Amino acid sequence: MHEYETSMVWSEGRKGRVEVPGLPPLDFASPPEFGGPGGTWTPEHVFVTAATSCILLTFVAIAEFSKLAFRSLSASARGKLEKVEGEGLRFTSIDVELRVEVGSEADIARAERLVQKAEASCLVSKSLKTPVRVKAEIRVGG
Repeated sequence: MHEYETSMVWSEGRKGRVEVPGLPPLDFASPPEFGGPGGTWTPEHVFVTAATSCILLTFVAIAEFSKLAFRSLSASARGKLEKVEGEGLRFTSIDVELRVEVGSEADIARAERLVQKAEASCLVSKSLKTPVRVKAEIRVGG
């Protein structure tokens, strides 16, 4: 079993700070559309980031285990927050775009399979009610 603890403190208005021993603090606030000041991390950004970073790091772990060398890896994501009848506002989807640069044409099919494994294995997305969909762009780099 693993446990992850955080502590948070309200600072003013709709702003606060999260602290974890041994890590830099992270200021957060409500997004402007919910009365926040803007210009800082929001719970909504952190939610989407948790899923996206887990997909990316799960791919890295699976690629290392499978001995797939890749040259570069990046991701971007868009979380859709919508009003759902009977539930109110909630995230209805997170779409992750993973970009992988591999060394040869032969690595493309392997990387595609590993992306699928990462999508199925990511512990954060498996823990969410919100579906997380991954689309990968895999190309040979020079």
